[in-house]
Amino acid sequence: MPRKFAFSDDGSRYHTLKYHNRLFWGRPVYKAVVDAGFTCPNIDGSCGYGGCIYCSGGSGYFTAPELTVSEQIRRETVRILSAHPEAGIIAYFQSHTNTYGSLERMREVYSQALECGICGISAATRADCLDSARAEYLASLPLPVTVELGLQTAHDSTARLINRGHDFAEFVRGFQTAREAGLRICVHIIDGLPGESPEMMLETAEILGRMRPDGVKIHLLHVIKDTPLAAMWDSGNYTPMDRESYIETVVRQLEYFPPETVIERLTGDGDRETLLAPLWSLDKRAVLGGIMKRQKQLDSIQGLRFQEV
Repeated sequence: MPRKFAFSDDGSRYHTLKYHNRLFWGRPVYKAVVDAGFTCPNIDGSCGYGGCIYCSGGSGYFTAPELTVSEQIRRETVRILSAHPEAGIIAYFQSHTNTYGSLERMREVYSQALECGICGISAATRADCLDSARAEYLASLPLPVTVELGLQTAHDSTARLINRGHDFAEFVRGFQTAREAGLRICVHIIDGLPGESPEMMLETAEILGRMRPDGVKIHLLHVIKDTPLAAMWDSGNYTPMDRESYIETVVRQLEYFPPETVIERLTGDGDRETLLAPLWSLDKRAVLGGIMKRQKQLDSIQGLRFQEV
C-alpha cells in the first residue's frame, strides 16, 4: 500500500504552497515582487564586499526599482489580477536584505505596502540583519508577515567559500529572534554549492528540519553572468549538478522536513538572458515532474526520516 501524505488533497507527497494557501488564505495568493532599495552588508563592506559568489545583485529582472514601493506593488497587482481576479496579493520584498537599514527606513518602506490592499508581507533578509527590534516591528504590522531567511548551507566551510559573511551559529540566532517575535519563517537552502557532496546537502536539510521552519525554499545553484561563480565555472573550477542528481537529492531532503513545513519552492526560476548553467534547469516542469516521479518510485513522502530533537 503506497504511503499517503497527510498535508495533501491532490496526491502530492510533500506540503505544497498551493495546499497551504488554500487552507490559510482560502484562495489563490500571488506575490508582487518589490525592490525597496535596500542593500546588503556583504556588498557595502559592513561584513564583506561583492556579495555571495553567486549573487547577481538582487532580483532585478523581476522589479522596477525606479518606482516607489507603492507604485511597484500597484503595477504588479494590476498584472496579477488581470490573470487571476480572485487572487490575494502578498508584497514580496525580495531584492537584497530588507531589514538592513534603520527602523525609520523600514517604517517608511513597509508603511507604503500597507496602503496597497495587500493581504500579507514577505521580507527576504539575512539572519545577521534581524535583531529583536526589527523582528518585533515586522511582527507588529497588521497583516501576516513572513521573514525569508537565507541559510543556503549549514556548513561553515561552504559559507566561507561562497563569501556568505556569517556562520551557522549566526543563522540560528536570527532564526530564534524571528521565532520569539512570532514571525512566520521561511528558510532558503541551495543545492549544488561548490565543494558540497550530496551527503552535505542532506545534512543541511536534516539540521534545518529539526528547527521546524514554517516554510522552506530549495534552490538549485545557478551560474549567472558576471558573478564570481561564473568565473569559477568558466575556468573549470565549478561543475553544476546534473538533473538526475538534483532530483535524487531533493527527494531525499524532503524526507527530513517535518510534514507541517510548507515546501514553497523546489527549484529556482532562472533568467534566460543571464543564466549560464545548468541550462536544463530552464525546463522547470521537467524538474518538478522528475521529483514527483522519483518520490513515487521510492514511495517517499515528506517527513519520512524527520526526527524530533
